[in-house]
Amino acid sequence: MLSDIEIARNSEMYPIGEVAKAIGVRDVELEYYGKYKAKLSNELYDRVKDNKDGKLILVTAINPTPAGEGKTTVTVGLGEAFGKLGKKAAIALREPSLGPCFGIKGGAAGGGMAQVVPMDDLNLHFTGDFHAITSANNLLAALLDNHIKQGNALDIDPKHIVWKRCEDMNDRVLRNIIVGLGGPGDGVVREDHFIITVASEIMAILCLATDMKDLKERLAKIIVAYNHSGDPVTAADLQAVGAMAALLKDAIKPNMIQTIEHTPAFVHGGPFANIAHGCNSVKATKTALKLADYVITEAGFGADLGAEKFFDIKCRKAGLTPSCVVLVATVRALKYNGGVAKTDLTTPNLDALKNGIVNLEKHIENLQRFGVPVVVTLNKFVSDTEEELNFVKDFCESKGCDFELAEVWEKGGEGGKALASKVISAIENRENHFKVLYPDEMPLKDKIKTICTEIYGASDVTYEAAASKALAKIEEMGYGNLPVCMAKTQYSLSDDPKKLGRPSDFIVHVREVYVSAGAGFVVVITGSIMTMPGLPKQPAAFSIDVDDNGNITGLF
Repeated sequence: MLSDIEIARNSEMYPIGEVAKAIGVRDVELEYYGKYKAKLSNELYDRVKDNKDGKLILVTAINPTPAGEGKTTVTVGLGEAFGKLGKKAAIALREPSLGPCFGIKGGAAGGGMAQVVPMDDLNLHFTGDFHAITSANNLLAALLDNHIKQGNALDIDPKHIVWKRCEDMNDRVLRNIIVGLGGPGDGVVREDHFIITVASEIMAILCLATDMKDLKERLAKIIVAYNHSGDPVTAADLQAVGAMAALLKDAIKPNMIQTIEHTPAFVHGGPFANIAHGCNSVKATKTALKLADYVITEAGFGADLGAEKFFDIKCRKAGLTPSCVVLVATVRALKYNGGVAKTDLTTPNLDALKNGIVNLEKHIENLQRFGVPVVVTLNKFVSDTEEELNFVKDFCESKGCDFELAEVWEKGGEGGKALASKVISAIENRENHFKVLYPDEMPLKDKIKTICTEIYGASDVTYEAAASKALAKIEEMGYGNLPVCMAKTQYSLSDDPKKLGRPSDFIVHVREVYVSAGAGFVVVITGSIMTMPGLPKQPAAFSIDVDDNGNITGLF
């Protein structure tokens, strides 16, 4: 059996200009990065902005397990399937981070016959967007420390600096560091921290900004520190906005590549849904909606994280209305939630499936709260029995959802035609009453409790004293009307990764809160979640290599 990278490398790619032309993009509106990658010019959206929007379809999943669910694979395959049905479709994805690519999760290009290509370029550097974000983030950090060194005219309190440096790699030893060691010319000694680039507020800003003017206005609002009087100090105060924008002027432009079956793929931005808002850029999504009749996008990790933030942050901020949600699961993952060891997941076990399907049940209920039609799909494996598949189908239909199998990994678009038809039927025949979970004016603690109790199923929320104090300060500064961005483990509905299935009677513990004023949301850190991951004992980097002909191997 061929690996994903071998399948991708054996596929025939069209010149990206041909792929773009199929959905009405002119050659002059492309900025080429070789033959198979391009950025979309700023002039493109201005030309098509009055076009009627296509239908927006979100693909999300149950909580991830070691068995794998295949959310991105279904997203890609569904886009290919719409093409097989003669529909004008595009997909909108996030860019992969180098951290998980060299860590444990792997890349984010889909799999099998449902991949975006060139997958090795996509997973490694791509068009340099993440490097630009990293540079802009660290320029702001350097200007902050330089300001303190050069006299500190803004009276910044070195003990109340909140801006962190970043890099796009898993590197746990950088979580908590001391900077400024050495002589007087080496700056002020203080505690500092690193986060992974995808968790940077600048990543969120890039993904939520509508144009350069909006980007600069958001950058200006970034709070980097507080002065000795307790007042916020911003990027604008440090005169950093222009230089940061210069670093981001190309990164803000969406990227276009293609699937193995030549469906246009808008791939832009890459925030993690467990520590950030987890959606691709508003610019990419809105541009795709003006060019295609159906746009299939995905949000990171399970529906408790990515989908909630897609609705409550991205759709709220961008004025988007999704037409349908596709919820992805596998029989193997449901049995894992039912207590089966990873090594035994291919063995038929209806009792375990019945125990584990409660995780799927909770995600169905959560998605239905937002009023959008829900279609559940199972990524089909050869080990799945008819009895198991029929049980899940009957269960989903009893919950008021449409259901269809997906075989896109093996068959590409052909294996997703039935699912695409079911999605079209849901859009055309089921009522859509989309709504966000909470109103803007709700107090922050009430927003947090609403998410924790209604989406996660918690009984209550507790706070570190510092977190409660921070929430009060945020509301005092006038940011109480912002949505909240929960940072929580992806492996459980709770904030404890060991609680599988559908846990109940648990309490979510909030340990840290801060405002991302430029992005326009309040970040809430729960449990033991980290904004700088670490590498595992056997990182994926061990298997990645380049042969004598320059071909990369080992990516997955």
